[in-house]
Amino acid sequence: MAQTEEFGEELADFVRRVAELKAARSVPHDDLPTVLDTAIFELDHVADQLWPWYERLTATGAANTSSVDRQEQQLLKAIFQRLPLPVALIDRETVVRRLNFAGTNFTGVRAGYATGRPLSGFLAHADRAAFRSQTAAVARGDGDRSLTVHLQQRPAAPVRATLTALRPSGEPRTTVLVVLQSAGSRAPSAGGGPGPVPDLGETTRHAALMDLLDAMTTALLSEPAGTRAAVLERAARVLHGRFADWVVADEGAARLRRTTVLGPPDQQDVRVEDLEAQDPAACPLVVEAARGGSTALQVRPEDPDAFGRDASDAPVLVRANVTSLLCVPLTLDLDGTVQGVLTLFRTGPRLAFSMAEAQTMDMMSRHMALALSNLGRP
Repeated sequence: MAQTEEFGEELADFVRRVAELKAARSVPHDDLPTVLDTAIFELDHVADQLWPWYERLTATGAANTSSVDRQEQQLLKAIFQRLPLPVALIDRETVVRRLNFAGTNFTGVRAGYATGRPLSGFLAHADRAAFRSQTAAVARGDGDRSLTVHLQQRPAAPVRATLTALRPSGEPRTTVLVVLQSAGSRAPSAGGGPGPVPDLGETTRHAALMDLLDAMTTALLSEPAGTRAAVLERAARVLHGRFADWVVADEGAARLRRTTVLGPPDQQDVRVEDLEAQDPAACPLVVEAARGGSTALQVRPEDPDAFGRDASDAPVLVRANVTSLLCVPLTLDLDGTVQGVLTLFRTGPRLAFSMAEAQTMDMMSRHMALALSNLGRP
């Protein structure tokens, strides 16, 4: 502060001297060289003294401001994470930017998995369109909204979602802050007090997923596999039947090669041989997973050609009566290299894939990718 005041005084003196030089233009012609020498001296003073001084002051001020901003941001992040209410920050497409600790406990979805995925995907299918519409309305400035939705993992329990617009500093577009609360009851506490009564059905499903994860790990580690195709076939057999009706494994990324196809034994409309002969490059869903490296979970797939066509030129998803699917790239966290793509179908009356099952599949895909990487690059 003292340096700033001193600079201001020096600058005021300079302005006063410039005014005197302007008035000196009326002196006799013989005295003008002296005035000109004085003006040049003042210009040198600005270039050599005042300007570098100004740059030092502005640099110090910017550094202090940046430090203060960083401290404010760290404080706000800490407050966001420690809020006892389940809170998520999403964009106008409902894609999760941040999810706090209470939010992970409330939804049952870890923050790392939720980030980058639509929050509407964690809701029951019937609530997704309404939630997307209300989020878009809040983001475009139509005011705060509140609606009742249902989480996909707990469809019987209504959840109150309150949405409000937020414009974080440095963000080019408006984001939406979502607060989730159990409808008709207090929001769950982040700590202390008795927890909710365990749901027997949810506990059973969680145990089944842990059994599946254990079976996959055992299959990958029980004995060495000689080829990459053998790894994919071993993993596919663990998933076939107990987890999915169809399991299709494609090796590679830039050049996909189909290695394994397992289908239901009583399937009449689509033959396993037809999918084995299919070019993976003709399956947009597989190509997108290999390029983008992100898991696709679809319930009642809208695009019938997403998995290409069979030998009779009919869409595979329609002929196989696929009601839900998972398309999972086998990717390593270290470098993001895609080792292959695994596609799972559920057909007919079987329950659709849930977000919890997609999370478990995401974990198993990393284990499979690691097993494949140990055998060399695709």
